[in-house]
Amino acid sequence: MKKVVLTHRLHEEGMKVLAGEVDVKITNTGNPQEMLPELIDADGLIIRIGSIDRKTILAAKNLKVIGRPGVGVDDVDIATATELGIPVVIAPGANTRSVAEHAFMLMMAAAKDLLNSDFETRKGNFAVRNTYRAFEFLGKTLGLVGYGSIGRELAKLSTAIGMKVIVYDPFVDPVAIEEQGYQYKKELEQLLGAADVVSLHIPLTDKTRGLIGKREFGLMKTGAILINCARGGIVDEEALAEALLNNKLHSAAADVFSSEPVKSDHPLLNLKNMIITPHMGGLTREAASKVATMAAEGVLAIVNGEQWPYVANPEVYKHPKWQKNKGGEQ
Repeated sequence: MKKVVLTHRLHEEGMKVLAGEVDVKITNTGNPQEMLPELIDADGLIIRIGSIDRKTILAAKNLKVIGRPGVGVDDVDIATATELGIPVVIAPGANTRSVAEHAFMLMMAAAKDLLNSDFETRKGNFAVRNTYRAFEFLGKTLGLVGYGSIGRELAKLSTAIGMKVIVYDPFVDPVAIEEQGYQYKKELEQLLGAADVVSLHIPLTDKTRGLIGKREFGLMKTGAILINCARGGIVDEEALAEALLNNKLHSAAADVFSSEPVKSDHPLLNLKNMIITPHMGGLTREAASKVATMAAEGVLAIVNGEQWPYVANPEVYKHPKWQKNKGGEQ
C-alpha cells in the first residue's frame, strides 16, 4: 500500500478519503527535518502547518505529490517540486467565504473596540463605554490590496453595510473592477492614503514580503485599521507595533504571523488595539471539510498516477515523468 504523510490530522472528511486507500502516517510536526524519517519512503505529503524545502524534497526519493489544504504555498519549494515532476495540490476556492467572513468579522471587531471593551467590562470597568473608540462603517472606505476570490467576497460583504470599496491589484483589469462599482487605484500609495480600512489579500512572494512597513503606515490615514488574513510576512510586524503604540492606527487585526505558532512574547500580543486569531480564517467546519477533501482527493489521484487539475504548478505535467503515457503513471 502506498504511503502518505500528514503533518497534522485533517478534518474527518479528508481522513475518510484517505482511509483504506493509502497508509497514513501523521508526524504532528511541519518541521522538514523532523518529518524526514517518515518522508524517506513516502509517496505523498499533505502539509497543514509546516514547510518543505529543497533538501528534504531531494531526500524523499519516492515522493510523487505534495498537498496543501488551502492555496498558500509559500512554505513549499515549488521550483524543486516542479523540477522533479512533483505536483503541488491546492484547494482553490474551498475556503473563500470562510476567510472573507473572518476578515469582515475582524474589521467589525476592531472598529467597535470589541475585545478591549469585553476585557475591561469583565474587570468591572463599565466606564470603558465612554472612550468612544467605536465608529460606524457607513460611508467609510475599504481598501483591498489584492482582488482575488477572497477580496471579491469581502467587497460584497462590505458594500452591503454601506462602505465604498477601492482596489489595488496590478494583475487585475481595472475595467473589471470598475464594472463592479469599485474604484481602481493604480498605485498602492494611492489606496493607503484613501482607505479607512486596509485589508490584505495577496500571496507572500519575494515582491510582497515586507510590503506594508513603516513607510506605508506613514501613508495611511491616522485612525485607519489594518486587517491581515493573507500571510504574516507581508507586514513588518515591528513597524505595525510602532504604528499601534503611537496611535497612528486606530487598531489592527491579524490571523497570520511571520512565524507560526506566534510566540507568547510577541510584542503585538500586548497591545489593546490589536486583535489576534490563530490562522483560523479558513477553518470553519464547512471550509475545513472542503479543503481537506480536495487536498486528499488530489493527493490520492496523483499517487495513483492520475493528473489532478488543481495544482499550484500546472507546468509540472510537461515533465518527462508525466509524458511517459497519457495517464501520467510515474
